[in-house]
Amino acid sequence: MNLILPKQIFSKVMRAVVEFDMIQDGDKILIGLSGGKDSLVLSYALATLKQRTQKKFSLSAITINPQFDNDFISAAEKLKSFCAALEIPYQIHNVDIFSAIQSSNKNPCFTCAYFRRAAINRLANELGANKVAYAHHLDDAVETFFMSLLSSGQLTTFTPKTFLSRTNITVIRPLVYLREFQIVSFAKEKNFDVVKSPCPFDGKTNRQNIKNLIKELGKSFPDLFEHLAAAMRENSIGELWSAPKTQAEMRKIYFSYVNKKI
Repeated sequence: MNLILPKQIFSKVMRAVVEFDMIQDGDKILIGLSGGKDSLVLSYALATLKQRTQKKFSLSAITINPQFDNDFISAAEKLKSFCAALEIPYQIHNVDIFSAIQSSNKNPCFTCAYFRRAAINRLANELGANKVAYAHHLDDAVETFFMSLLSSGQLTTFTPKTFLSRTNITVIRPLVYLREFQIVSFAKEKNFDVVKSPCPFDGKTNRQNIKNLIKELGKSFPDLFEHLAAAMRENSIGELWSAPKTQAEMRKIYFSYVNKKI
């Protein structure tokens, strides 16, 4: 099967792979394949790189069945056929995330992500994969950055390449320079059979609220998205206040002013 990516998409995927040195010869990469548009495009893009570049690496894909409903079997068959066409070995793994969410008092998105990542990392080790590929794109990174600022007062987001010392797995995100609208457009162009998310909270999350907020603020600040993306870089930090002093440090300075103990 001759795989072709549009020049704009291929160049952005290659930019991410080269800039963050994501793929080396001998890598065994496990793709987290949910069946959504993002992970379908990721799988196709990596299969294209495997076919068109000189790097010698292998691919496999896994889908975590969160057991939200009973309609997953038909969806999994679609993904099995999709991977077969790309010559990517594929398997499904059941994780009862639905029960975990019901029994937890934590945010359901946090619980879901935690159990998915844990399962995929464990299976990557079992399969001998040294890397896991996720389909996060530029919109995801910007939304995470903005959400972190608003909800915790921290300037942070996920990184394009992350080494996990506990599992000896490296996480890569080759789509980080792609905008979501580009992924949507390509998925439609290729007529990918996108699997609808079974998540009962889909479209009702804080992330969706942030996505909507960025879109709304963009009407008044047309360059907002680009500026947020630029702010994620380490060299974007300008004049900031110093870190808060500890209570002991404050007391020492205070004594120098009043020259007496409290």
